[in-house]
Amino acid sequence: MTTDPYLTSLGTSDRDSIRLLGQDLATDLMGTVNFGDLAYWLVTLHPPTPEQSRLFNAVLVALADHGFTPLALATRLTLHSAPESVQGAMAAGLLGGGSRLLGVIEEAAIFLDDGVSDAGNDPDFDAIASELLLAQVSKKRAVPGLGHPLHKDGDPRTPVLYSLAEEVGLVGPHLRLLTAIGRTHPEILGRTLPLNGAGVCGAILVDLGIPPSLVRGVALVARSAGLLGHIAEEMRHPIAGRLYHSVESNAEYVAPGAETRNRI
Repeated sequence: MTTDPYLTSLGTSDRDSIRLLGQDLATDLMGTVNFGDLAYWLVTLHPPTPEQSRLFNAVLVALADHGFTPLALATRLTLHSAPESVQGAMAAGLLGGGSRLLGVIEEAAIFLDDGVSDAGNDPDFDAIASELLLAQVSKKRAVPGLGHPLHKDGDPRTPVLYSLAEEVGLVGPHLRLLTAIGRTHPEILGRTLPLNGAGVCGAILVDLGIPPSLVRGVALVARSAGLLGHIAEEMRHPIAGRLYHSVESNAEYVAPGAETRNRI
């Protein structure tokens, strides 16, 4: 019985070798390609140019860690509960990458890509931005890429990412549209909000050829490094036990419907 081949453009191996992306892993890639470039290559199926490499790796660094976020706390608490399961601790943190944390980058990428897809050959980005903003207002939805719960006066990552994109000549249509949103939103929304790092990262990644549906995956790759750092620090200087006991010792029963003090 003949079995049809299972085709892949990624990796294969046999008794004597491992091949990845059409290259010999041991002799062609190891010690030659850095991990960020390999991640880009695996997704796009072509190696990055030096300019693409610099910008893509900057995005990975921008998304690696933001301190004691819920994702990091989930990782540390899971490690406290199951110290034998590093993979479980990392998975716990990654599973928290949703609509409020990390998933925002995907939402921004999709939002901007929808605008760019209908832009035509000579786009008026301000007009497209205004149309997108008005649509969000009519739906009473937040605008992806605008605002930050902590960095209310400006996300420190934003100007650096813009500067790098300019420097390497990779300011694409998605980043241009986000710039237009930053320029046009005060008149439409009646207030001024900063462009956040998640929105800029999402715009850059799509401009670099990452499909919007995979942008969150890139963010998770970046955050994996940060979560591994939290695991290492938790092993050296544990705090999860204190967190657990602090919450447990301050837990107070109230009748159903009276839990309003816990609400943000």
